[in-house]
Formats: sequence, C-alpha cells, structure tokens
Amino acid sequence: MEDLLRNLVKKNLGKTKLGEVANYIPELDKAKKDALGVYIYNIDQEEFGAGDYDVKFTIQSISKILSLMLAILDNGEEYVFSKVGMEPTGDPFNSITKLETSSRKKPYNPLINAGAIAVSSMIHGRDAREKFQRLLDFIRKITEDETLDVNYKIYCGESETGNKNRAMGYFLKSQGIIEGNVEDALDVYFKQCSIEVTAKNLAKIGLFLARSGKLSSGEQVISTRIATIIKTLMVTCGMYDNSGEFAVRVGIPSKSGVGGGIVSVVPGKMGIGVFGPSLDKKGNSVAGVALLEELSKELNLTIF
Repeated sequence: MEDLLRNLVKKNLGKTKLGEVANYIPELDKAKKDALGVYIYNIDQEEFGAGDYDVKFTIQSISKILSLMLAILDNGEEYVFSKVGMEPTGDPFNSITKLETSSRKKPYNPLINAGAIAVSSMIHGRDAREKFQRLLDFIRKITEDETLDVNYKIYCGESETGNKNRAMGYFLKSQGIIEGNVEDALDVYFKQCSIEVTAKNLAKIGLFLARSGKLSSGEQVISTRIATIIKTLMVTCGMYDNSGEFAVRVGIPSKSGVGGGIVSVVPGKMGIGVFGPSLDKKGNSVAGVALLEELSKELNLTIF
C-alpha cells in the first residue's frame, strides 16, 4: 500500500501546477503550492502514508461535517433540517443568490457556507466561546488528537474579510433561520474553519465515519443514523459544485476545504486524508482529486 501511495503522490505532483493556492483569506496564500500528501487508516488498525501528510493546514469547509454532527446531537435531526435543506445547489460554496431568490428561504444544504453558518448557530452553549470550545473538544475526540487548535492568524483573516459570510448570517437571522446571536454564530464558524489539521487527522475523521461513528476504543460517539446522514451529504454536496462529477469519477463520500484538504470515507473499510493546497476553480485540490481518482480505480473503492 505504501508503494502505491508513494507512486500516486509522485505521479500527480505535477498537477499542482494546474491550480492556485487560495488567497482570499490572508495567510492561506502562504501554503506551499507543490505540496501533496495522502494518509490512510483502515479498520484493521493499519496505517499508510506518503508525501506531505504531516504538514499542518486549516481544515476550512471540512469542519462543516463535524459541526453538523454536533448540531444534530444537540438538537435532533428534525430541528436541524427544518432550518437547513439536504439538496445540492449547483452553485459555488460561497454563493448568496439562492438565499433570496429561491422559494425556499433556508440554505440548500449544510455544506455550503450559508448552511454551515446556520448549523454553527445551533451548537449549544452560553456564548460563542463555550459553543466553540464544545465543538473543538468534539473534533479533538473524533480525531483522537488533543493537540488540535486554532490558527489565530487565519481566524483573524477569516473574521476580517468574511463580509459575504456576515451578510449571509444577518440574512438568515432576518428569515428566522438563525435564532440566536448572529455574531456568535459567525465567530464559531470562523474559528472552526481555522482549526489546524494534517492529512493524518483527516484520515482519522474518515475512519470514524467508515466505522459509522465509532472511535478506535469502540465508543459510539454518534449514531449510525447520523453517520449515514453525513456520508450521504458528502456524496451529494461535499465537493462543492463538482460533487456529481467527483461521485462518478471517484465514487466515495468526500469533503474538501480551500485549505487543500480532502477527507474521504470508504464505508466499513478505511478513512483517507489528502492534502494539496493548489486548488481548481471550484475550490478543490487539483492533485488531490486526481490522486483519489486513481486510488479509487486501483483499489476499486467506489460505493456505487
């Protein structure tokens, strides 16, 4: 397996030249464009890696699947999806247009920015600090890594430049989707996107979902039902407005982030973490997607 991963990293490294590192948030553009790494944990406790799998980067939109888990635990499935839909949009992740023009006034799904901000508002806590601490502790538990923390330079950049996200938040408040304090919801959202992880951490999140919500210890943290919801949304909405093509070409539940990460799940088998900060126009790792496509074909991983 390690030989295969090394070969895939080497083969796809040149594709990093086809994209660009995200630069709309200060500090993100400092990532090394030609970085590429992959890590796998399987359910037999075996692990394999190649390339830049230990490089730290911010989790960004991958955090949306984690905040959704906690919001459902806190509020129940019915309440969460009364505020946020389950449908793909076909629009960019940061689009605001359908919030006002659609007949439905709630965000289409929890994995676009508007939906994720609404979800972050549902996490229980007295204030933004307590809400985020609960989410951070939850993510540390799932990754089985107590050292995870926020990159505060990225967080400040997120907060200072997040004007469109702030507009979405206040629009959602006006529609009754966000019931609490908008700035608290936004602060949780900006901080969760700024948590630093590695491809190894992402692979552990993938393994957690591959086990339908169980830790290595066997503890059931989320129900099988919640894990199924998350994996299904990853298939339909996890790769932004490239989710359909990705499902055809790769065929495994995945969620990307503009920090260059991708977490993938092979149910009942393995979790995969990829890092490659050079992004295509839709915000997905160029080389990372190519690597996953080849890995899926080589090991016949598709769930379809």
